[in-house]
Amino acid sequence: MPTYGFLSTFPPTRCGLATFTQSLATAFVGSGLGGATIVRVMDGPVDDSEGRFGSRLPIAAHLVAGDSSSMSASIRALNACDVAIVQHEYGIFGGTDGDEVIAVLEQLTAPAIVVLHTVLERPTPNQKRVLERVCELATSVVVMSDRARTTLEATYAVDLRRVQMIPHGVPDPMFSTAEIDGHRIVTWGLIGPGKGIEWGIRALALVSDLDPLPEYVIVGRTHPKVLAHEGEAYRDSLKEIARELGVEAMVTFVDEYLDAAALAEYVTSADVVLLPYDNRDQVTSGVLVEAVAAARPVVATAFPHAVELLTGGAGLVVDHGNPQAIAAALRTVFSGQGRLMSEVATRVSLGTSWTEIAARYDAVAATILASRAA
Repeated sequence: MPTYGFLSTFPPTRCGLATFTQSLATAFVGSGLGGATIVRVMDGPVDDSEGRFGSRLPIAAHLVAGDSSSMSASIRALNACDVAIVQHEYGIFGGTDGDEVIAVLEQLTAPAIVVLHTVLERPTPNQKRVLERVCELATSVVVMSDRARTTLEATYAVDLRRVQMIPHGVPDPMFSTAEIDGHRIVTWGLIGPGKGIEWGIRALALVSDLDPLPEYVIVGRTHPKVLAHEGEAYRDSLKEIARELGVEAMVTFVDEYLDAAALAEYVTSADVVLLPYDNRDQVTSGVLVEAVAAARPVVATAFPHAVELLTGGAGLVVDHGNPQAIAAALRTVFSGQGRLMSEVATRVSLGTSWTEIAARYDAVAATILASRAA
């Protein structure tokens, strides 16, 4: 049975990559596909108050930005595994545009599967250089949407023969049987500028004539990096917008980082999931795939992953920064179309449980290992 080394942020770090890696690694172990060792990416030294990291998976090393000794320990830990699975996102590694990850990949003797969480259509020259070098050093590259693959082809010098498309996984089971019979709108995830929640609140004011009265539930803590630099300025601005528009009583903030079970209760209680993001380059959204897997209708701005996943009828795509368009889409969902969207969503999500996704990564790894053995 092979051993897999995962290089990524990891709980108790609160971010999408940490959750992704924990879910994928746990699925590997739980399915008997292989052992999992974590090399945890950190901004700074480990804080002893973090305890046991909230996971039974072994953390073999910590890759601390700018720390050469931690890099050496991380490389040794990954090379002790049969296959390394590296999560790539510019913002988690040290150096300019996270270029310290290149030094790690250059010194790996274990084959590396690199998972791209961001593929920019308009990268800076250095962002383009970093991603091309990361893909060159990878044994195999994984993207999580067709749009990410086409962007790689159009914008970057990458060998597409080594690029695989494996969707983002979802909890198993995640499907909901709840009826769409109310006007509850839910947005969840780490909160900060760029999430576009202000557009959702402005849209709420435009549907306040509905009966029953709509409720907008915003679930999530402020992103740790935003909190460190700006405090709660963004959340406070959202509350002020709600007060100014007279919809304060219709907006509920759940200022918590919830475990999977508690979050699932909020998600499956939604009559519609709203993703009003400002980001026009997002090719992967874990929140989006989990909303669809929960068979909830989705209203989202036209970021690439939403366009790809919702065009078939699982939701509605609207223009960025347009509360009038969001309000019109919400009315469509509440008019009865939401039930049809839920049916489509259930079909779209087939085959995307973490157990099934882990099996697909394992198949890629098996091909790599067989090729090396030959």
